[in-house]
Amino acid sequence: METHDYLKHNKAAWNQKTDVHIDSDFYDLAGFLEGKSSLKSIELDLLGDVKGKKILHLQCHFGQDTLSLARMGAQVTGVDLSDKAISKAKELNEQLGLDAQFVCCDVYEAPHFIDEKFDIVFTSYGTIGWLPDLNRWAHVISHFLKPEGHLVFAEFHPAVWMFDNDFSYIQYSYFNEETIIEEETGTYTDREAPIATKTVSWNHPLDEVLNALLQNNLMLNCFNEYNYSPYNCFNKTEEFEEGKFRIKHLENKIPMMYALMATKK
Repeated sequence: METHDYLKHNKAAWNQKTDVHIDSDFYDLAGFLEGKSSLKSIELDLLGDVKGKKILHLQCHFGQDTLSLARMGAQVTGVDLSDKAISKAKELNEQLGLDAQFVCCDVYEAPHFIDEKFDIVFTSYGTIGWLPDLNRWAHVISHFLKPEGHLVFAEFHPAVWMFDNDFSYIQYSYFNEETIIEEETGTYTDREAPIATKTVSWNHPLDEVLNALLQNNLMLNCFNEYNYSPYNCFNKTEEFEEGKFRIKHLENKIPMMYALMATKK
């Protein structure tokens, strides 16, 4: 498959997933509409007080985190490839009476759609695996940040993506050595959902992430790894503490998350 085909397949997949995700217990839209924040302590600790800050949220899905930031007093713009997700985000924004902005475009094309600079660029949880080139990703982040602006980034650890879906064997390389093309039914919010998708992704090791940021004028402030996921989105999990999930048979033996903050020099 040619790399340029990935946008077509991934957009179609996420449009299908969005339809299922909106009504899922996983995203708890009813609780969100009643005031529950979708943000987790991992990113909240790095974001700090965002009141009055301009934030660009890359790969925002249907906007719950974006709107949670708006509720905290930030001026937020959310970007996502899925037109169905952005349409729902705009609907929720209007329903909640917030002033977030939403743009439907590919991350790499965002500078052609948004002519602003931001205090914070935020992106989290299952985002960079859909992008083939992290140097371009980091360049976009650097482009949008004001001098001394911050990137806040939380992501699933690349070690997680080495395994098969049931974490029974190593299926993929830790290193970015291949384009990963997968066909599956269902989605992480409902394994039995009546959808079939074809996705294209890449596994990005930590050195690729960090070097991309460093080479695009971003200075690392902190880097943390976690032996749990704040989301129950994998198979074979157990909730060992409230809101903390890990692979039951692997216990605390593998990293599942990392988070970082970097500053534009």
